[in-house]
Amino acid sequence: MQLAAGENTMIGVLAVQGDFLEHIKMLSRIGVDSKEIRLPEQLDGLDGLIIPGGESTTIVQLIDIYEFRDCLIESVSNGLAVWGTCAGMIAIAKSLTDSRPKPLGLMDIEVTRNAFGRQVDSFETYLNIAEIGNPDLHAVFIRAPKVIKTGTQVQVLARSEDGSPVAVREKKMLATSFHPELTDDTRLHKLFLDMSLS
Repeated sequence: MQLAAGENTMIGVLAVQGDFLEHIKMLSRIGVDSKEIRLPEQLDGLDGLIIPGGESTTIVQLIDIYEFRDCLIESVSNGLAVWGTCAGMIAIAKSLTDSRPKPLGLMDIEVTRNAFGRQVDSFETYLNIAEIGNPDLHAVFIRAPKVIKTGTQVQVLARSEDGSPVAVREKKMLATSFHPELTDDTRLHKLFLDMSLS
């Protein structure tokens, strides 16, 4: 995969809750500058933003407490790339089957929280994702959400064994049910970098 990262490329990782440090480590491994984002004004100058896994209700509550919501929606509409992993997928969805939290409505997907079960039902598997090539991606699912409906502009990148979408893309938005940051495979982070620079 050919990367066009320049010296001034900057990827932010929302650092209000969840496993943001793991994403920062992955970005460092592929030579990308990144920074922890805790205030809305820190979105200025970013090429992309990762919303990490964690506790989705808490993450969305903190997004609202720190007044990120409107600024995030505006930034994405102005071309900021965004990637939601696990809880981050829930946060950026257009709608949820659950009554809470209130998602940001960025990506045209409907999502069910904890769709694969509780913490004890966490599992690992391998996914074929054509956009990153071979071999199959090692995917870690922890209290993972599932996409149950996609809009017409949403591309399904990977499906679980039951056929449910677990990696989706819409324009410069990426969402994964699983945690790529908990493995040694940096290919999805490279894909997101390419998306951020496109």
